Order: sequence, then structure tokens, then C-alpha cells
Amino acid sequence: MKRNHLAIWVTAALLSLPFSSAFAADAADATAPAMEQGMQQGQMPEGQPPEGMMPPGGFNPPGEVTQGTSANTISKNETVKGAVYMSKGDNENALRITGADVSLDRIVAEKISGATSNTEAGDFYGQNAALLATDGAKVSLKNSFVTSNAQNGNGVFSYGKGTKVYVEDTVITTHKDNSGGIQTTGGGYTEARNLTIVTEGNSSAAIRSDRGGGTVIVKGGSFKTGGSGSPAIYSTADIRVEGADLLATSSEGAVIEGKNSISLKDSTLDGHMNAVCKMGDRTMTEENVHTVMIYQSMSGDAEKGCSDFSMEGSTLHSRAGDVIYVTNTDCNIKLKDTEITSDDADGALLCVVGNSASRGWGKKGANGGNADVLLENEKIKGNIIADDISMLNLTLKNTRWTGALSIDKNAAATDPKGTVNVKIDEGSSWALTGDSTVTTLENHGTILKNGHTLTVLKA
Repeated sequence: MKRNHLAIWVTAALLSLPFSSAFAADAADATAPAMEQGMQQGQMPEGQPPEGMMPPGGFNPPGEVTQGTSANTISKNETVKGAVYMSKGDNENALRITGADVSLDRIVAEKISGATSNTEAGDFYGQNAALLATDGAKVSLKNSFVTSNAQNGNGVFSYGKGTKVYVEDTVITTHKDNSGGIQTTGGGYTEARNLTIVTEGNSSAAIRSDRGGGTVIVKGGSFKTGGSGSPAIYSTADIRVEGADLLATSSEGAVIEGKNSISLKDSTLDGHMNAVCKMGDRTMTEENVHTVMIYQSMSGDAEKGCSDFSMEGSTLHSRAGDVIYVTNTDCNIKLKDTEITSDDADGALLCVVGNSASRGWGKKGANGGNADVLLENEKIKGNIIADDISMLNLTLKNTRWTGALSIDKNAAATDPKGTVNVKIDEGSSWALTGDSTVTTLENHGTILKNGHTLTVLKA
């Protein structure tokens, strides 16, 4: 497993300094103008931003692109080294790059405080983010610190088609709700290498995207989240991750919404979702507990269509609930040479089912999942469930699977209406751990019933 470390210039002594003074010793001339400008434009009364997160499907986005103001703006091509950019203002970026080709090295972008007037403007367009790239900007950021202590204070935000952000060997830390580490929306592009990202708030994915999506490529690095509704990855985009360590301590590990994707290679993904979570003053009971979620929220943030989730040469650790949960969407799932472990004996390996529709995820009774699943070169354990409004096509390729398969969430249906088609290739095996039911079975491998009954509805 490849593990990445910060660039050698990030020493323990440097990390112990306040961000605003981290580079003062070797960059006084460069930082002074930026600090002065930031404080002049950002001298706003500090206030405690409201906590809390709207549930999926509950957003009310502004009718136009709303990005607020910026304490510091770069709008012409230039190279900057050793500068400090700060903001304390409401709806204000510490640094905004608009329509320019800019190289940033050894900088600090610090969103000290500042309330947000519209959560969705921050989620979709970058209002209140520490660093926002927009209007087709091309930004290279390296060897830097980005930190935010404001709600909606995303760390590094790439917005809009034509905007490209390249960030490497950088530490990004956010402390409040709705504050992702790297955020990509509106068709933007982000490429990240060897980042260290830590987020503490609710709804604050380390690798985050939202309305309009885009492309995100991550290589190496460490990503950790601490809040509820804060997976390591939240995708309404095309997100590809290689050689990274991803940990969500109070949330799913990864979520895909709609016609989007997550691809993980040579990476570790670890999730620990809670059945009940606190969002500001509200206590929420989760629809389902799981580590990977693939769904369609119906909020309009993600185009409807087929989701893609894949892991290769990786490790997936599920600390609570089902490992993979699919609802109200179509998806392709491919697991290859990946080790999957679960701490929850009652959790399923895969659960493809409808939902209560209490959060707007489709219409109850018609919001099941449709999943095409390929297990390749796997030695895998766990039960698989598909309910009576869902469809599952499962293929085993050079795989040994141990578990039971049910076409009913409660394993009590006398007339299953769901569809489960199983194909076992030559060299693969299925060892039953309980009575199982499939719609069709194409077996070229080995089935070990172990005293259990296997029912094929359409033999």
C-alpha cells in the first residue's frame, strides 16, 4: 500500500506556528501587502455562523451564480511565492483567482471567520471559500497551507468549465459545517497530489463536488473527516483516486449521487457511519447505515443516470452497517483484487433496495436500485440483499464468495418480485451460508450449498 507524506519543508516546528505567520521569516516582503489588503477588506464583525445541514433534496439554490466578495483577488497572469491571504468577512474569499494563469508556491490562504448568507451559494459557487478559482482560471498551488474556520468555508474550490486547479504537497484544514477540503462544481477540473486534508464539520467531505460536477483526479495523500454527513469522498463528478488513504470517522466512506463516478486504485477507504447523527440543533436518524452509498437524491444537484463505482488493488473497511448500499438509481460496481472487511456482523456486503422516500429519494414503492456487479479476483464474504422493487446482476470472475442471497430485505417474501441474476464463471465459487433465492443462475463454477437451499425461480 503506497503511503504519502508531506513535502520535507513541512516540519513540526512550522506546523506549530499560526498559519498567518508560518512563512513570515522568509517572506516578509511578499506577505505584507497581502496581509494589509486582507485585513482592510475583511474587517467585519466576527460572529458564530449557524450550524446545521439541509438534508438531501432540501436545497434552495440562488437563481444565479453568487460568489460574494474577495479580500484578495488575482486577475492577471503571475507567479506568487510566500504570500499570506486572509479573510474575516462574511461571504468573502481569502483569495480568488479569476480568469488568470497563476502559480502559487508556499502561500497561506486563511479564512479566519465570516458568516455565510446562503449555504448553497457556498456549496455550488464557492462563496466564503478560502481559495476560489473561477472564470476559466488556471491555478497551480503547491507547498502551501489552506485553512478555514467559517461555515461554508471550503478549502480549495474549482468552479466552472475551463477552470483548472492543480494542487500538490499542501495541507488543507477546515473546521466548520459545509466546508469540504477540495471542492469542484460547475464543470471545473481539479488535480491533487500528495495532499493532507482534515475536515471537522458536518457535510464536509474531504474530496467534495456539487451541482454541475466536473473532473477530480487525486494521487497520493491522506484524507480524514470528522463530522456527520462528511464522507471522505462525495461525488457528483468524475472522481479518480490512486494511492490515497481515506478515512471518515463519523460518516460513510464514499457517496455517489446520480450519473457520476468514483474510481479507487491502490487506496484504502474506511468509513464509520452513525445510525443517529446531530446536525446543529437537529437530531437525524439515518435511512440506512453503510460505508459506500450510491443513490439519486432528486435535488437536481446530479444528473439522473448510471453511477459507476470501482475499486482495484485496494482495501475497504466498513465499521458499521452494510458495506455497499444502492437505492433509487442505476449503477455499475466493480471490485477487483480488493480486500473488504466489516466490523458489523449484521451488515450486508451489498444491499440493493428501495427507501422510505422521507428525504425525497424517489417515490416510495418505485425507488429501488438497479445494480450490475462484477467481483473479479476476489475472496469475499457477506450477504447480498435485493428487495422486491430492485434488480441485481451479479457476476463472479475468478472469485470465491461466501454468503447468502435474498430477494427481500426481511428474507420473508413468499412471492419475490425483485430480479437477481447470478453468473458464476469457471474458476469461481459460491459457498452458501444460508438459504438463498435467485431469479436466474448461470453456473460454470462451483456452488457449495453447505446444507442450505438454493432456489432458482426461472431454472
